[in-house]
This record gives sequence, C-alpha cells and structure tokens, in this order.
Amino acid sequence: MNAFVVRRASLDDAESVGLLFDAYRVFYRQAADVEGSQNFVRDRLANDESVIFVAEDADGRGLGFVQLYPTFSSTTTPPGKLWLLNDLFVAENARRRGVGRALMERSERLARETGAVGLTLSTAVDNLRAQHLYEATGYRRETVFFVYNRLLEGVES
Repeated sequence: MNAFVVRRASLDDAESVGLLFDAYRVFYRQAADVEGSQNFVRDRLANDESVIFVAEDADGRGLGFVQLYPTFSSTTTPPGKLWLLNDLFVAENARRRGVGRALMERSERLARETGAVGLTLSTAVDNLRAQHLYEATGYRRETVFFVYNRLLEGVES
C-alpha cells in the first residue's frame, strides 16, 4: 500500500521524527544516538529554527522527513530568502513509494508560500539515489562554486 500523508511536524512529533533523524545520521555513518537525535529535533522545533515535514502511513508510522532551515541568498536577482534543505530521509521500507518526491514537493511549496527565491541542498557524492531524485525534481548540480567546510575542534564529521 502506497498511501501516506505529508504534514508539518510539531513539537509533539519530536520523539518520532527524532527516530527517523537518528536513522538518517546512521545512514551518513554517524554513531546511533536516539536521545541526542530526539533532543536535536525537539530544540529545532521548540526554538522555531527549522521547518520539518514528516511523511506518515495510514497508521501514523513515520516513513520519512525533510528538515529545512531559512537562510538568504545575496547573489540571486533579486537577493532574497532561501531555504536550505539540510536533511532528507526515507526509511528503507518506504523507499520507491514516492515518499522522497512528496517531501521534496512539499519543500518547494514551503519556499513558494514564504516568497523564497529558491532552495539549496547538498548530498554525499556517493548518494546516487538521492542525486537522481534531486535532478528529477528540478535541482541542478552546481558547477560554478566549490563548497568548503571547516569543522571546529572536537567536532567529528
């Protein structure tokens, strides 16, 4: 059965979305930390620092989520609000059911509703499945800019 809904997560969803967030982090080779993941999600929602959409099946089980952070672009014409699509995850048992695409479409709708100039994201170079989804939903791989990161002491990637 492919029936699912996508809705905006609330603070009441921190525990269930935190489980998905922990699985997402494990996918990116981080140590499992359910409590830390749930606290992170809870803090983002409590402080209104991100927007999270969750996909759920008819029984309310989480199938996936997307987390977006507001930022700005100074190099677009006109300069304006930009959404950073920082985290997208679909549970293994829910893949190939349109969940990822639905979460991407809901993210775009948020950008349009908030008058943003666009969305931006990055993914691992070996995450080919995600790259295919991004390109299929209209994202284009950056060829003009390099991305640099600097982690501070004590922070592991």
